[in-house]
Amino acid sequence: METYGDLVAAEDVLLFVNAAITGTGQREFHGGAAEQQLSLDFLHTYMCVNYRGPYAAALALDINDHNAALIVRRLLESSREATGEQRRTEGRLIARRLALLPPQRVYRLIGELRRAKVNNRRTRAILRDWLAARPDQTLDAVKYRAGLKRALRHAHLRPAEAETGDFLYAPGRRAKYRAPLLDAWRRAHHQQAAVFELPYTVAESFAQRHGIPRAAFLERIAPRLTALERLRLQESARAHGAGAVAADLSRMPLTRLASYALGLPPADRAARRAELTDALRASARRAARAAGATEGSWGRVTAVLDDSWSAYGSGVKRRRPLAAALACHFLLEALADGYTALWTSGRTDALLARPSGPTPLGRRILDALDTAPQRLLIVSDGWDNAPPGLAAEVLRVWRTRLDPERRTSIVHLNPVYDAEGFDVRRLAPTVPTAGLRDAEDLPALVEFARFAEGRTDLAELTAHLAVRTARFLAAAPEVAVR
Repeated sequence: METYGDLVAAEDVLLFVNAAITGTGQREFHGGAAEQQLSLDFLHTYMCVNYRGPYAAALALDINDHNAALIVRRLLESSREATGEQRRTEGRLIARRLALLPPQRVYRLIGELRRAKVNNRRTRAILRDWLAARPDQTLDAVKYRAGLKRALRHAHLRPAEAETGDFLYAPGRRAKYRAPLLDAWRRAHHQQAAVFELPYTVAESFAQRHGIPRAAFLERIAPRLTALERLRLQESARAHGAGAVAADLSRMPLTRLASYALGLPPADRAARRAELTDALRASARRAARAAGATEGSWGRVTAVLDDSWSAYGSGVKRRRPLAAALACHFLLEALADGYTALWTSGRTDALLARPSGPTPLGRRILDALDTAPQRLLIVSDGWDNAPPGLAAEVLRVWRTRLDPERRTSIVHLNPVYDAEGFDVRRLAPTVPTAGLRDAEDLPALVEFARFAEGRTDLAELTAHLAVRTARFLAAAPEVAVR
């Protein structure tokens, strides 16, 4: 028999998951960075103290890297409060999640653990295994030198090779290094040619020191660029006439590609319409397959997509909400058998979307319901203001009076964290809302959103978390975690 306490617990877990997907501690359109950081800090403390099991299980969900690192830190800081079984499960979850995080974020986390004086045996074992799994410690020594030094000292470890240790702690001891990358770093101090043997992020500072022209630098460093570095530098290289820096857009992650497209001037988007549209569709099809969804399997789908002024985001998250909506547009187009897109501005050209005007969600939802969809997806920050409250009333009447049998599935996906409400803003109590970070996670989030509809079953939610945890850990080899 489900108790009131079970309902509260389930709602708390859902609230935290939404926050962990969307909150990044950065400024949003309607809120500042400080209040968001304070809000997230409270949620992490509350969850770690009251729901340690689900809190750790969130590492297996589609939360963002910022909150994944915060969870790892909280769990390691509070090791004494966990049971033996909890420590074993948490250790495996932490090890798996650290393997997925960008290395620079892990090194930053290690620095935070060091400053907090968290250095128990469990923490050292986790860091030891993570460092041992790094594919190339010489690369880390060059790219993340300070971070690697802190990590080795904190975990009481020696470098994998003696000359890596000399490079980190006594770089002037050796006249030459056997490792090509370490020796390239040594030679780059006085040889321009050696600069182009280094990773881009390291080579850039040497290029400035040697006064290498930007165009020449980008042209010659192009073979060393990662795929995402190519995407980020492509327009800069084009402006400098460095044609060698060209990204394969069709291989880029969907949401990143949407952000790139929206960063282009409208005239460039129009001129490159075929290239950008083909790339976005190819990326969307790949995302659908990765999520285990079949193209065209979602039936008739209508999407209400928010391109109001608040979709601009902020100076640090420029056009991020709009990029999420654009990426969802192309993914839903791939998933649907019949697809209709309705932007709040009334525009019909998705590729030329831009943040402007109010948010008439209520009117667009009425238009969407007129298409008689099997699924209605609303991608918006939830600030319905033209007129205020119309969307909630439309959805209430539809769900309670016109479609009580739920023939039409309705889900609201919100890419923006509301620090004041400790959650993402919801449109109506009768419609489930899930936080959204990347459009690639949309199929899983639509499945997860059913737990926020009506009375949440704690047992079912717990079972879902257990399944996701098992699936998450099955993809990783066993690690020795104490």
